Amino acid sequence: MKEAAPRTIRLAEYTPPSHLVEGVELQFTLAPRTTRVRSAIRFRPNPARPDAVAGTADLRLDGEALTLIRAAIDGTVLAAAPDATGLTIPAAALPAGPFLFEAEVEIAPETNTALEGLYMSKGMYCTQCEAEGFRKITFYPDRPDVMAPFKVRIESDLPVLLSNGDAVGQGPGWAEWHDPWPKPAYLFALVAGDLVAHSDRFTTRSGREVALNIWVRRGDEDRCAYAMDALKRSMKWDEDTYGREYDLDVFNIVAVDDFNMGAMENKGLNIFNSKYVLASPETATDDDFARIEAIIAHEYFHNWTGNRITCRDWFQLCLKEGLTVFRDQSFSGDMRSHAVKRIEDVLTLRARQFREDAGPLAHPVRPASYQEINNFYTATVYEKGAEVIGMLKRLVGDEAYRRALDLYFERHDGEAATIEDWLKVFEDATGRDLTQFKRWYTDAGTPHLRVTDDYRDGTYVLHLEQQTLPTPGQPEKPPRVIPVAVGLLNPNGDEVLPTRVLEMTEARQSFSFEGLSARPVPSILRGFSAPVIVERETSAEERAFLLAHDTDPFSRWEAGRGLAKEVLVRMVTEGADPAPGFLEGLGAILRDDSLDPAFRALTLRLPSEDDMAQTLHAAGHVPDPTRIHVRREALIEAIARHLAGALGATYSAMSVPGPYTPDAGAAGKRALRGAALAYLTRIDGGAAAKVQYGVADNMTEALQALSALLDIGQGAAELASFEARWRDDALVMDKWFTLQVLHAAPDDCAANARALTERSDFDWKNPNRFRSVIGAIAANAAGFHHPSGDSYRFLADWLIRLDPLNPQTAARLSAAFDSWARYDADRQGLIRDQLARIAATPGLSRDLSEMISRMRGEEDA
Repeated sequence: MKEAAPRTIRLAEYTPPSHLVEGVELQFTLAPRTTRVRSAIRFRPNPARPDAVAGTADLRLDGEALTLIRAAIDGTVLAAAPDATGLTIPAAALPAGPFLFEAEVEIAPETNTALEGLYMSKGMYCTQCEAEGFRKITFYPDRPDVMAPFKVRIESDLPVLLSNGDAVGQGPGWAEWHDPWPKPAYLFALVAGDLVAHSDRFTTRSGREVALNIWVRRGDEDRCAYAMDALKRSMKWDEDTYGREYDLDVFNIVAVDDFNMGAMENKGLNIFNSKYVLASPETATDDDFARIEAIIAHEYFHNWTGNRITCRDWFQLCLKEGLTVFRDQSFSGDMRSHAVKRIEDVLTLRARQFREDAGPLAHPVRPASYQEINNFYTATVYEKGAEVIGMLKRLVGDEAYRRALDLYFERHDGEAATIEDWLKVFEDATGRDLTQFKRWYTDAGTPHLRVTDDYRDGTYVLHLEQQTLPTPGQPEKPPRVIPVAVGLLNPNGDEVLPTRVLEMTEARQSFSFEGLSARPVPSILRGFSAPVIVERETSAEERAFLLAHDTDPFSRWEAGRGLAKEVLVRMVTEGADPAPGFLEGLGAILRDDSLDPAFRALTLRLPSEDDMAQTLHAAGHVPDPTRIHVRREALIEAIARHLAGALGATYSAMSVPGPYTPDAGAAGKRALRGAALAYLTRIDGGAAAKVQYGVADNMTEALQALSALLDIGQGAAELASFEARWRDDALVMDKWFTLQVLHAAPDDCAANARALTERSDFDWKNPNRFRSVIGAIAANAAGFHHPSGDSYRFLADWLIRLDPLNPQTAARLSAAFDSWARYDADRQGLIRDQLARIAATPGLSRDLSEMISRMRGEEDA
């Protein structure tokens, strides 16, 4: 019999905790299957709860998979027994004022395959407590609005014993840590293992000496230098840009091989997936270096936007994540290229978040309800949450934004805040009314911005109309505040109106520009000033004009992107040949040495097959993934033939002499060289790629060559040599696994993936290795949507298998099915069959069950 549906938790039902915590002391005696955790927690009634003050409120403590040895209040042993999700202490058993709750529990880290709470990774003890993992360590009010300082004692024969805060004592077999800054339990961290440190120091602007350590397994210490450099640059940037200084004497990072997420910002002890720390030229690509830089910065920036000020409840998750993503994006732009970074961020947003908004998983930046909070660590909360911060900054201006942030830190330091608190700070600092702007937090969906124009007697008028389509649970969407950054160019290509932000607040508005001598060409949504879809009838000639002349880098790239989509749509729907004008436009960009190589590389990158499916669906077509793949391949070959000479010249010119460096300039050249190689391989039979693979002294150029060969059905010898060299390096081998699925021909995709899962080194319990194959199959659009449905069945089989062990990873990868409604009836039926099969699996986790039911349209989350 199917289990009862899990309870839906709603923002509207928020109630403050009955009791607050004044201090926590924890003692861990570590053992793989019998770890003892002793807790001493000082509680007091919450003044915000009259029933607690009156002594009529029970105390509810969360706790899961805990063996209770003993519990007591002020030394008196409690008779209450825990249930499956925690322990309730009746009001009658609670003192009228402050009291000490003590508990002793036993847990088994070695068998904790969910990687949530305290678990083991290849002999190392580590924790992951966000969002609700601390309840798997001891009984506690596991919610973010309960904040307290922690003291921790760890007992183990392992040489390195770490926790939050500063070390206050250590000896043979033990260490003690104290974190003086109040924090919620989700920020608790513990690590114990045989580790070595890559160490450095940083002096804050007030003169505090901070010890910096990146802890890794022996043998990995030579791959930490870049992460350490990124950390020091992040600390300096946060001081200079936001006035935020680090507040402890030590900052520790630990690299962990088994980790469900990218990294975790635990106060003073960040725990990272190893792939986002370890890097050398031989083992990591330019993209890996850039991601390490960004994620190191993101987790460090959380020290203030997430730790010192946290979120009141999990509905406010975007308060810390959207703001911190915006901060790390700004940092990466300062470190590299703001134009290139902006384009990359928009590509990510459209690929992940626009897709989310367009399907059954659509939800507001601040959701109104959930069943499992782990399912809302989404692109909407993170990436769209960052876009909302960017819009707010654009509307109020740089100086007002900084004033508001200073007030935010001053007013809410040490508190658990809400979106209302955040917006009130801006209202108080700027005098603006942000009631309408708040809809960006409460309303799901991507607004469509319809643009028309007219010109008469020197006056140009832009007519804007906004509409947001219905999403689950929200059929009607009132107008939002949309900042639309606009510039105007005259027919000669000169800018006659520098960027101006038009503030749209109504469903329909018009904006006039006078004193123009000729009808201008508009450059609309410069810098992608709002996360909207612009709908405007325009010609290929106008796009080509903007591609050649626009002064805004994003809009210039967007014009080329629009041309590419227009060409591909006609090729897919009409069987048309590639437009010569588009090919020439690409050639002009390719040959323009005044442009950033990284920008040129992005312009050469065609829209993905999934992007084209989304584009065709939005235009009223039923996308055929197979036909999209065939016609996109034809366009790649046409570009290669038409631009052969320019591609060859660019490939030669972008060679980077000397030792490898991961800086933006060198990485941009390698990106453009790799883009040229991918096209050249289509016409030279792989000759250049084979040579490049043979001489490559860095992972970026090796993978560029190998990927290009796999795309034309070659590369077997290179795959074998790659495996022979790197078989003992798990992170590099993850790339090897992924390549063979991602670059497989559609007919071979599922078979390749299945064969890889049968290898002895396919450790499917390791999230990185699991994602390297099972996640990659969803990224191969034509292979995943093969008309046989084989890939659908393959994914469903593995989700069902993984779910009992690691529900978080299974639930996140299930989102590959979320776009099923785009496709033809046969594919829809095949996907719905797999969703039904997963849903019928006995004992399905809350995580995966919620995702499947939402995709099937069974409930509004």
